[in-house]
Amino acid sequence: MAVVGTGLIGTSIGLALSRHGTTVHLLDKDEVSARTAAALGAGVLGASDEQVDLAVIAVPPSAVGDVLAQMQSRGLARSYTDVASVKAQLARDIRKSAQTPASYVGGHPLAGREGRGPLAARADLFEDRAWVLTPSETTSQDAVNRVLEMVALCGAVPVIMESRAHDNAVALTSHAPHLVASLMAARLQHRSREAFRLAGQGLRDVTRTAVRDTGLWSDILQANAPAVAGVLRELKDDLTTLLATLDDLSSTPQDVRSQSLEPMVDLLNRGAAGLAAIQGWQAADREAHVEVLVAESPGQLVRLLDALKTFHVEAEDVVPRHSPEEGNLSITFAVPAARAGRIVVELGRAGWNAASVDPVSGARQQKTAGVLASRAG
Repeated sequence: MAVVGTGLIGTSIGLALSRHGTTVHLLDKDEVSARTAAALGAGVLGASDEQVDLAVIAVPPSAVGDVLAQMQSRGLARSYTDVASVKAQLARDIRKSAQTPASYVGGHPLAGREGRGPLAARADLFEDRAWVLTPSETTSQDAVNRVLEMVALCGAVPVIMESRAHDNAVALTSHAPHLVASLMAARLQHRSREAFRLAGQGLRDVTRTAVRDTGLWSDILQANAPAVAGVLRELKDDLTTLLATLDDLSSTPQDVRSQSLEPMVDLLNRGAAGLAAIQGWQAADREAHVEVLVAESPGQLVRLLDALKTFHVEAEDVVPRHSPEEGNLSITFAVPAARAGRIVVELGRAGWNAASVDPVSGARQQKTAGVLASRAG
């Protein structure tokens, strides 16, 4: 594969794939960055003489379209993906400008560090982290499968989303929180040393994600402005209510403050409920289900159960199911979410028809192109 852009994310992808024996070609207009990434073991410097299977465009959002067009024009890879944190506008641009939009799969690994550049990279950066893919109606299944294999080798958990839904979600979970951290950090710029001596873990937690790379974040916020503005307007409404409550408390006698406290208490209660909701969801999301279709011919189920032992899944861990409508037998088993993607890919390589399954709806999500073998192994 190839990685175009050897910053934190690109170099981390190179490190993760290289440790699994994948040959990674590193390209960057900044030669020092590319050479640093190669020296770290993220891959080999320069493009391959032959077309690679997959190229990752790991550049700022505003540059992805142009770089993708350049790489497609030179025939760098059979399939392409990116790592930009904004997808909808990018998808529209690529549909208009890309030479072969079917070969492109939008991507966004939900991982990062406070440091920048290749020296901050880590091979385990993506382990147990969500990696969003936003294929369009024109994206080929081959391109999706190649990106899914890369995500699995990085140890990440693939999540398929529509690009606009992705942008709305990251506005709430990432982009607006970074801005709020920056707003709080800005309050500290001209404060006294005496105030800093009182700073504890709470202040560090609130300001830890304040924006440092202002160029990159200006790029991100410009591309996702409507969604981020919507979150901040809701926050503004709550802040206005809270400020009015605090002003009222400042001028109200202590013995009649109970009614004035209600808006503030309501806000704190909603905050506690929101925190409990995400903590509960994160706990439940640590487990994923995998379904494998089984040909009803002698020996196939036994062969599959033997194969599953490689993934530390025993016969007593699986639940069989027969669908008269579909006319097939399947087995389902639960595994840690971080391992599910790779298990699906490895089973597909072995010829099994495997997929991750939504535990609520039962819908098959990440699928392999493997057709269930009637081959005897």
